[in-house]
Amino acid sequence: MLAHGIGTREDLPLPLAWAIAGAATAVLISFVALAVLWPAPALDDDTLGRPLPPALARLLDARRFRAALAGLGLLALGWTLLALVLGPDDTRNAAPFAIYVLLWVWLVPVSALLGPVWRQLNPVRTVHRLLNRALLLDPGQGVLQLPDRLGWWPSAVGLAGFAWLELVSPEPAARGTLQLAVALYLAVQLLAGLLFGSTWFDRGDAFETWSGLYGRISPLGRRRDGRLVLRRPLAGLGTLPVTRPGSAGLAAAAVVMLSATVYDGLSGSSAWVAFVQRQRVARELTGTAGLLGTIAVLGGLYVGCTLLAGVLGGLGRLTSPAVRALPGAFAPSVVPVACGYVIAHYYAFGVLEGRQALVRLSDPLGTGANWLGTARLPQPVLLLTPAVVADVMVAAIVLGHVAGVVLAHDRAVGLFPRRAAVLGQLPLLALMVTLTCLGLFLLFWT
Repeated sequence: MLAHGIGTREDLPLPLAWAIAGAATAVLISFVALAVLWPAPALDDDTLGRPLPPALARLLDARRFRAALAGLGLLALGWTLLALVLGPDDTRNAAPFAIYVLLWVWLVPVSALLGPVWRQLNPVRTVHRLLNRALLLDPGQGVLQLPDRLGWWPSAVGLAGFAWLELVSPEPAARGTLQLAVALYLAVQLLAGLLFGSTWFDRGDAFETWSGLYGRISPLGRRRDGRLVLRRPLAGLGTLPVTRPGSAGLAAAAVVMLSATVYDGLSGSSAWVAFVQRQRVARELTGTAGLLGTIAVLGGLYVGCTLLAGVLGGLGRLTSPAVRALPGAFAPSVVPVACGYVIAHYYAFGVLEGRQALVRLSDPLGTGANWLGTARLPQPVLLLTPAVVADVMVAAIVLGHVAGVVLAHDRAVGLFPRRAAVLGQLPLLALMVTLTCLGLFLLFWT
């Protein structure tokens, strides 16, 4: 099974208490600065942004370029299936590295930098489009109308399911386990795509949601008029529709994205391992309860803080529709926090096992081949020194939470009466500080 880190946190040259105090202070200072210097929403206008140079915009929007990306996604799927079906049934198999390292971990920073890249690469979307064309059907039209009430809920369930596969299932890297999981995923997605059309993938495919929401952090985006632009980072999250039909379940998806990494950190701790070993039930039952419990606790904290923010912000009582809509309205502010958690928790794992993924993928059949020329890549030792690892982890946690505070503030000054906007943000600030401390504690404790 793939390991989620190297060495121990005690090796890192940074005291836990100092890290927590400094990070919490940074979040508090950012809140005070925003309260003074940011009096009105600035991230909710989807008509802003500097257009890309015309030649670059034409290239990125060209049909051939998009077809090349779709073909690359199909090639990646075929390569992974080649290893999964015909590759060695042992630790040399490349499929776990492709799925757990490249798809799950590396897709996050790539999307945060370049936008929702998986939408263009997604091989399931491409297969769906090709099937519809072969049948002379419109890929955008399905047999049934996708119900608005489903919203993001299918992705939330899918993300939780993938987290269970990786963190709880008995043998997550075993070839048989992944064969069953990949077959089930492909069957469900293609069937749902045929039933509801290609709009299903926007919010029903867990990996498109994983890449799409993180991709909204990117400064590269598309204006309302369709032009590709460079915009303020986080503006994509600021303009994310949260009240239109189909936005249900957005908060659930964001909380699951955060909870998956939090539970990964918790389940790797010596205290959790000892607790599981003391139980008389199967490890999988304890792990399932732990994962669901983490989602429930973080979800409860988030919903409770957003509802309290609405009351303090002057929107009415807890039962008022305006207050009850706030968990969805503030959901975008959770996304950069989750992004920071992923980068901090998986940085060393992603660098070390990312290199190993390229090595394994160069020999998908386990015959000693070097088809991609990457079988002898050097070890990235300079990226894995204790100082570098500590700096990346703390910076990712702090920047993720500061970005969350920025988004929450931008949304609050647009929703709350001006006099109550700062007071209404206090529960959200307390949540961000708590998550900052929790994130650093888990990183250094495990």
